Amino acid sequence: MSSAVIFDVDGVLVDSYRAHLASWRRLAAEHGLEITEAQFAETFGKTSRDIIARFWGGDGLDERGIRKLDERKEALYRRLVRDAFPAMDGARELIDALHDAGMPLAVGSSGPPENVDLALARLGRPERFGARVTGLDVTRGKPDPQVFLIAAERLQVEPRRCVVIEDAPDGVRAARRAGMAAVALVSTGRTREELLAVRPDLVVGSLRELSPAGLHALARC
Repeated sequence: MSSAVIFDVDGVLVDSYRAHLASWRRLAAEHGLEITEAQFAETFGKTSRDIIARFWGGDGLDERGIRKLDERKEALYRRLVRDAFPAMDGARELIDALHDAGMPLAVGSSGPPENVDLALARLGRPERFGARVTGLDVTRGKPDPQVFLIAAERLQVEPRRCVVIEDAPDGVRAARRAGMAAVALVSTGRTREELLAVRPDLVVGSLRELSPAGLHALARC
């Protein structure tokens, strides 16, 4: 049986770094705060809850306050990407090649379902994915492996037969902790050196470097 591929969304299917930076900075400005790009880069890939705790942590926010900030930020992000969607180079072609090769596909993201649905719709490939896991499905963010383990369960594929494509060190760690092979993609805001430091099975500079045969060979079947 063929191995499965689980995609992260931000930085893998969507070149979303600039849109997330802009939306966080706009949200911060609405509250009299400032977030520098260097500060944002330290948090990129973490959950919105973690980022809010980082920048609004001293404000004594309750659950409702955190949720309102989160929802406002994500609405700002979707507004930015809806009309000028920054698809990752090679994403559509890789999805199609994997699907044509009969490899089950899933997305595993800590983002809200609205963001994931928007990304798959703008890529024009929602039907290619047999499972979607979003921030609403998990209680623990990466590097905890929960998101990828749920994706494998929904695909009905053993974790060892899954390959994860990630762009964040914590995402690579999560894949490894799940017992899955990990491909690290050098995306905007990432460096090859920081990804190599967490020991993925493969580091690539573009999705165009990947193929069904190569990804299947990485799975621990």
